[in-house]
Amino acid sequence: MTEFELKFKDLMKSKVKLLDHIMNYIVKRKGKQMRPMFVFLSAGVCGGINESTHRGAALIELLHTATLVHDDVVDDANYRRGFFSVNALWKNKIAVLVGDFLLSRGLLLSVDNNDFHLLKIVSNAVKEMSEGELLQIAKARKLDITEEVYYQIIRQKTASLMASCCAVGASSTASTEEIILRMREFGEKVGMAFQIKDDLFDYGDDEIGKPVGIDIKEKKMTLPLIYALSKADWFEKRHIISLIRNKSDNKKAVKEVIDFVKKSGGLNYAKEAMHRYYEEAMVILNQFPESEYKTSLSALVDYTIERKK
Repeated sequence: MTEFELKFKDLMKSKVKLLDHIMNYIVKRKGKQMRPMFVFLSAGVCGGINESTHRGAALIELLHTATLVHDDVVDDANYRRGFFSVNALWKNKIAVLVGDFLLSRGLLLSVDNNDFHLLKIVSNAVKEMSEGELLQIAKARKLDITEEVYYQIIRQKTASLMASCCAVGASSTASTEEIILRMREFGEKVGMAFQIKDDLFDYGDDEIGKPVGIDIKEKKMTLPLIYALSKADWFEKRHIISLIRNKSDNKKAVKEVIDFVKKSGGLNYAKEAMHRYYEEAMVILNQFPESEYKTSLSALVDYTIERKK
């Protein structure tokens, strides 16, 4: 990761002074960098880490960073990971162009090195993520998301990128198509568990990771809420949906929705679903031979469902 960070920093440089300044700001406020870790460990499990793996990890991180910059514009968000977002400091027009620069940097990195197999995997993830986001926006207007649609949204929005991390790692080692697909499936299961864990933070007792109730305020229908509504009678369901639709900015109303979900067993139901995806991911990982990479990858998967933020 130390070697990767140096290479990634070089990729972010630009001759345009403003852009270089913004790139330095983005690099300094880096997140947990879980996705590059999944790329490297998946490559280690499937054969070994090489220069193609480093480029694949950089491609994933460039894509991921670009989507975060664009997401903050879409969501009109002023903060990201406790820091001001790019759009908050430099306005939307510059933020959109910064996201475009990051995407193009990733494309050129792959094209210049003939990593078309990696580019295909990641380009598919971009398509999936965009479709998932638009599906969520369309459904949020009617607040009629079923459990089936919820899984489709998080599979596209979140799990597709995690699946790409693992597929890129495997593909960088010149693995067989069967192994690449197996690692992709493993990553998708981990991504599903990861997103359900993220949705559970919305109902936490402490403001860790993200503000409690933020999904409700943004009218996002997540698994705990979908389950709770499915168990409610007609009157209660109508009342809760009315609160979300008309009073999502009211702290008292948001608390009432959170209490309703907790009382209905929504949190336990979501936790069971998260653990089910976790177990399915581990079944796939256990098909690979023992190695220090497999041990570390297993520990990283454990972290995704045990993390506190």
